Amino acid sequence: MEKRNIGKSGLSAPFLGLGTWAIGGGRWWGDNDDALSVKAIETAVEQGIVWIDTAPIYGLYHSEEVVGEALRHIDRDKVILSTKCGLEWRHESPVLHKVVDGVQTYRDLSAKSIIEDVEDSLRRLGTDHLDVLYTHWQTPDLSIFPLEETVEAMMKLKEQGKIRAIGASNTTADFIRGYCKYGQLDVIQEKYSLLTRRIEKQLLPTCKELGVSIQAYSPLEQGLLTGKVTMDTTYPEGSTRNTNPCFQPARRAQAIHLLDSWGDLCEKYHCTKAQLVIALTARMIPGLHVLCGARTPEQAIDNAGALHITLEGADAVQMKWDVDAIS
Repeated sequence: MEKRNIGKSGLSAPFLGLGTWAIGGGRWWGDNDDALSVKAIETAVEQGIVWIDTAPIYGLYHSEEVVGEALRHIDRDKVILSTKCGLEWRHESPVLHKVVDGVQTYRDLSAKSIIEDVEDSLRRLGTDHLDVLYTHWQTPDLSIFPLEETVEAMMKLKEQGKIRAIGASNTTADFIRGYCKYGQLDVIQEKYSLLTRRIEKQLLPTCKELGVSIQAYSPLEQGLLTGKVTMDTTYPEGSTRNTNPCFQPARRAQAIHLLDSWGDLCEKYHCTKAQLVIALTARMIPGLHVLCGARTPEQAIDNAGALHITLEGADAVQMKWDVDAIS
């Protein structure tokens, strides 16, 4: 199976990774069966989805705890494990983030906070190293948490063997340049789908210039690109889908029409619409890594089907034209 580099770290993985935000549960995702979540992670790895991504904020530590339990049953050397730092609720900081599951959270990218986050994550995950450590959200006012201090702390953790690659999530081109100026940046993690493509213009040129990889989250646009959403589908009050521009009537109609037009391709490649979308998304940007969530073994198996789709050149070109036409 083809592997893609993770920046200049020397690490590589197949393009499809497992996102574990939903596994953390909480108000956003509701209750989960943890035993089923563990089995989903094990199944994903068995199916070739070996990059597992988590974060302390997902379920307020619960996602990391579930991933840690799963890792007890998996060969650690087969897995690329990433988590994040910089969101705090153990203490206050000058930078408010938002309320998560009834708890006020803060952004803190000080060296002290980063080191504490890593030590706690290593304990919850039951491992002695992280393959990738992301800063979860950046702090625009660098007078509060200087970027040089943030990067220096991460470089020190790398020298100690506690992390193997440095990442930044929800970032900007200026921050990418700053990370590379003060140390190293291997990968960024950003929202990207066939309907949400801002990073192609805003971040991709800088990443290509500096050799930084990209990992996309929400490639199925909160389920809109699975083919299961109709114009009549509704969501509960408070759902973020109700405020997501892609779910508004005109944009939703475009997405549904796009997927319907690819019905013959699903038959040709013996795949679902979601699998076809994942496979195409992975081709939209050279070397792109893609994260998809799964809470059950069946979902993990379904996602993994995208790894086995090899789009013919002409089909890929036509599909990209179709996407461009509604962008």
